[in-house]
Amino acid sequence: MKGIKFILTGILFGIVMAKSEAISWYRIQEMFRFQSFHMYGIIGTAVVIGLITVYLIKKIKLKDIQGGQIIFHDKDKSWKRYLIGGLIFGLGWALTGACPGPMFVNIGYGYWSMGIVVLGALIGTYGYGVIKNKLPH
Repeated sequence: MKGIKFILTGILFGIVMAKSEAISWYRIQEMFRFQSFHMYGIIGTAVVIGLITVYLIKKIKLKDIQGGQIIFHDKDKSWKRYLIGGLIFGLGWALTGACPGPMFVNIGYGYWSMGIVVLGALIGTYGYGVIKNKLPH
């Protein structure tokens, strides 16, 4: 089976998310109400690990699986698109209690109502793809 490494990585990701309580609706609500540091610690740890990883990829000139150079492109300096996108993402996160990773982990845990959230996320993503070229990027 060719995709077994992806399945195993997904299972490991789900276990880490569940054990760290990052899939808990209550933990997410605590974060948005500034009642607990728990989620900020998880997010902060992920940011620091991401920074270190990107630094090492650039420093070592790490190659991808096919042997090609990994290239990072600078982001656009406009701030409106990130502010609006972040607000939409944050509102969805606060209302549903889950961002994309935990949505699927919650379904794996048997919270079938999260399927409605996944469906909404897919419809929203598709809708953005349809109108993307008409938006002021």
